[in-house]
Parts: sequence; structure tokens; C-alpha cells
Amino acid sequence: MSIQSLRRRPRLCVFSYGPLNRLVNAVLPEFAGRADIHVQGVVFDDALHMGREIEKSRAHDVVISAGANAALLRSALSMPVVSIKVSGYDLLVALKKARQFSDRVGVGIYHEKIPELEDVKELLQVEVSQQPYETIDDIQSSFSRLREQGYEVIVGSSLVVELAEQNGMHGILVYSLDSVRQAIEGAVQIAEQSVLQAARYDQLNAVLQHLHEAVLAVDVQQRITAANPLMDRVLGSPAEGLLGRDLRIVAPSLSLGDVLAERDEAVDTVVQLAGRTYLMTRVPLRDAGRISGALLTLYDAQSIQRADKVVRSQRRSRGLLARYHFDQIQGISPAIRQARSVGQRCARTLSTVLITGESGTGKELFAQAIHNASARGDGPFVALNCASFPESLLESELFGYEDGAFTGARKGGKPGLFESAHTGTLFLDEIGDMPITLQTRLLRVLQEREVVRLGGQTPLPVDVRIIAATHCELPERIREGKFRADLYYRLNILRVALPPLRERAQDIPGLALQLLFTALRRQGCSLPADQALAPLMPALLQYPWPGNVRELENIMERLAAFLGSFSTVAHIDYQQFLMEAPELASPAFAAAPAPAPAAAAAASATPQPLQAAPRLDTSAIVGALTRAGGNRQLAAAMLGVSRTTLWRRLREEQLD
Repeated sequence: MSIQSLRRRPRLCVFSYGPLNRLVNAVLPEFAGRADIHVQGVVFDDALHMGREIEKSRAHDVVISAGANAALLRSALSMPVVSIKVSGYDLLVALKKARQFSDRVGVGIYHEKIPELEDVKELLQVEVSQQPYETIDDIQSSFSRLREQGYEVIVGSSLVVELAEQNGMHGILVYSLDSVRQAIEGAVQIAEQSVLQAARYDQLNAVLQHLHEAVLAVDVQQRITAANPLMDRVLGSPAEGLLGRDLRIVAPSLSLGDVLAERDEAVDTVVQLAGRTYLMTRVPLRDAGRISGALLTLYDAQSIQRADKVVRSQRRSRGLLARYHFDQIQGISPAIRQARSVGQRCARTLSTVLITGESGTGKELFAQAIHNASARGDGPFVALNCASFPESLLESELFGYEDGAFTGARKGGKPGLFESAHTGTLFLDEIGDMPITLQTRLLRVLQEREVVRLGGQTPLPVDVRIIAATHCELPERIREGKFRADLYYRLNILRVALPPLRERAQDIPGLALQLLFTALRRQGCSLPADQALAPLMPALLQYPWPGNVRELENIMERLAAFLGSFSTVAHIDYQQFLMEAPELASPAFAAAPAPAPAAAAAASATPQPLQAAPRLDTSAIVGALTRAGGNRQLAAAMLGVSRTTLWRRLREEQLD
């Protein structure tokens, strides 16, 4: 629907009185096809009261009045008020009529004298006495003085004429048909523009009703011309109560004066209204290049945060999800139980965590478990190995870059991992190998909680929890000048120390069995993992595992590949496997670090050769069960037999 089809006829209201009414009614037929014109015979306080009612109800577009009425209405109303003006010709005609009664004429003038009238009264051969007035009492006092001085005729407005006649004097109306006609013509033109503007605002209002933000528009006087239901709720007033009101009175904090005066660069601002936080944007509205109003939009801060989370999550790849939880961290040894307990306590806070441990001990696994168990578990988990990137690439990965930041930069720029991890966790593995120049930038991000992209200038706030990990002794790196002490203290708030596998020998059987079972099933091999693994357990317990759990996983993968060529456990050639896994049979064991006491105890219970399972006596079974804490699977692994064999011996010895 076009604006033209929405237009209605202009609506005018004329405030006139007495003799002026006759002139107005004489002119009205000339405008019958152009406007709806209503005439009200009121003055002063009554006129002011009615003017305010009209403005509130928006029943008319323009008010027309004369003299004191017009001045009073213009000072009190924000809607257009057109004054019926007295021309010099009108005044001369009125004085000429008055001279027919007397050569002494009083002129009732609102507010102040007309200097030009003093200059021409000699030419008119008439004595003129100007009587300025502000109120009806002023007019009455003037008439008393004029009557005492012998004046018999008064020129002025309708009110002046009526009061003169009430005082026994002749009253001559100073207005003419032409002055009334010009006032109405001017008012119609103003009203036509108001109607056109109102049609535009009606269209704007129709659009605003369907927006999901609180929006309002004002004209150049900051009168509210449009507001949608959300803005009604924010300001606590229905739309009909907002339209036409001055925004500076309704909500002073939302004033658009600077925008209308073009002093505001339309910078977004955060405001508090009715106990909620909003992002406010303000833009000028232009018509033919000139500012005709302004538009204000309030975005709910919580909605912005939800939208930001949705956008970030939709941009998130599968690689930004944490897969591991604490119940997936296997082990019954005191060392791993302690580490798991500390990790779970860390998950209950949002503080920075430093995870230490040798390579292969499961630092990222712990980091993912901490993230998943924390309040940020629904957010992204972003991992970066600081030792795997050259310095220049590491910087762009962490902090991102703007379009054109360097040769080869992606068009449109790229967000860094800090931005990708917003509302989640950023895991910085091998933090001890980060170049010291980048450590400075990292420290600033941790302190300020904002990041600046390469080639950019605008800081972007980020809400990220940092979990760092290292296999290095960071205090030693600090002494060598390779790590910043202030960054170390910023990272070392919560600390999780992961034990090497050689210090948790009790966990080796269970871990090995789980890894082998998974690898066999992945390859489609149906051999029983526990029976296939039992003959190798003494060697697994004696080996110091410098590569920790990662190395154990590799050995189990190798064993699964080897076992794939055998149909039964009885046919497995373990000596052949030891040739493919020489580290398990290497004489270099003698030079390796001594096994932990638990490992030595477990190894002493399994001195049998690999080729044959031992005949188990009661004391060996009881000892293994005691060391395994009652775990039969672990006890079977310590004894170097299958779980089935152990259960059979338990029944034979009546220990079940």
C-alpha cells in the first residue's frame, strides 16, 4: 500500500470568538474540498484547556487562532499553531471605519504597542491611543481610562470589540476576510505535510510492530511519532499514551537531541531501563537530505548474549567439542585417584588451571573432563598445541586477524581461537614452549579479558577460561629467561599434577585390557582380550613406560594388529610379538628407571615364563587379590593368567 493511499484529509481547528467567527464562517466554504475544519468559540484558559485536549487526542493537525489566544496556545502546545495576523492594510481599513464615529480612536493591542502606528496617525488625521493588554482585566482597565478621556470607539480583536460594546463604546474588528483566508491557507498547507508525514509514520509503525527489538521514532521536536509494543513495555506506557509526547519528558536518558542536531556520531550505548540492560542505537531520519526525525532501537543485552552464543555455536566445528569426562579416566591407583579428585574440584570453579605431567599422561583428557564438568560444559572447547606452530602462525591462530593484515590473509579476516572459545574453554597445551613475545600478548588477554586481532585496533571482549598444560618445569624455564614469571603466576592458580604411568603400576592391567579390547574390536578380531593379554602382563608391569599412557596405547594397537592373524589364544606366538615390540624385551631395562614399589610388587607375583601359565597356589591368589583391592580382573593380570583361570582356581580353593 502506497503512502498516497494512506493519506486522509487535513484536520483544522479554529479558535475564534464573536465577530471573528463571522469572518471564519464566511471563508470556510472556500476550503470545503481540501480540509475538515472545526470552529471553537473559546478564549484564554478555555482555549488552552481545549488545545491540550486536542494535542493529547491528536484529533486535529493544526490549530488556528488570533491575538492573545494564538500566543498563549503557541507557548503551551507542541503541535502547530497558526496565527491570524493583522496586516497594515487591515489596520488602516479598521481605523478608517472607526473615524466615522470619532477622530479619537483607542486600539486594543495584545502584548505591546505598534511603533509604526505612531508614525502614521498624523497622516490619518486621527488621534490614536494604543492600549497593550495581557489579560481581560487589562482590557477592562484600559476601557475605563479611555472612556474617562472621552474615547468612544475601539479597534481590536473579537474580545476587544465585545468588551467595548459591553462598556457602551463602538467596537471595530481589526481582522479582514483576507487575513483569515491567508491563515487558513497556511494551516492547510502545514496540515497536508503533517498528513503525509503521518502516513509515513503509519507505515513505519506497521513495520515496527513486527520487530523483535524495542523501537521508537521522533520528529525534529523529539515528539514520539512511532513506537512498537516492545518499547511500550520498556517505557511502561501503551502506544496511545506515548505518541505525540516529548521523549525528553517520557525518558530523559533516551534523549535524541544530539542526533537531531548532528552532534552525535551514532555510537552504540549501554543503558539501564526498568532493571534491565539494553544496547541503544540512535540514527537520524532524513527527508530530501534534511533531518526529519530520529530512530532509536533498544536491544536486550540477554538476547544479544543468546544470539552471540548461537552464532558462535553454529560456527563451531566438531573439533571444538570436548569428548572426555571424568568417568572415562581409568585407574584405581592412589596417584590417579588423587589427580582425578583435584580435577573435579577445579571443575567446580572458573579459575585458570595449570596441568603438569610428562608427555602422554593425559593432560588434554583431564582438560576436557574439567571443561565438561564445569559450568562452561555447554560452551566450546578449543585446544591448541603451542609447540606445533611457528611464532607468526601461532599469533594469528590465537588472536585472529583483520582483512589485509598480512600477505595471504583470508578476505574478510578470521577470528582467533580466543574468539572461537568465547563462553567456553581454551586449552593451551605445551604452554612452556610458547615464544616469549607471545607470552606478553597472552598475559594482556588474561588481564584485560579482551583481544585485538592482528591488523585491528578495536578490542573485542572475550569470556574464556584458560586451561594450560606443560611437560616442562616452568620455574626452570623462568630461570633460563624463556618463560615470563608474571604469566606463570597468572596461570598457576589451580594446579593438577598427573602421575607418570610408572608410578601407577596398579592401573597398567586395566588400561592395557581396555585399550586392547577397543583395538581388537575396531579390527574385527573376536579373540578374548583378557586371555590374549595375560601372558604379556609381567613384561608390561616391568617396563618403565617413558611414553606413558600414549605409549601403552601404541603397544596395544601393535598387539591387536599382531593378534589378528590368530584364530585362538592357544596359537599365539608371544616370542614373535616381542620381536615386533623389542622395548618390552630389551636388556636396556636394566638401565631404565626402577619401577615404583607397586610395580615391583606386582612384577614379583608374576615371575613365570610367557609360554605357560603357572599352577596357582592359595597364597599367590590371596596376595594378588589383596594387592588388587579385591579387583579380580586386576588380580588375574598380576598373576599372568586369564580371568577365567583365576575364577576356576577360586572355586577349586573354595575362595569364591
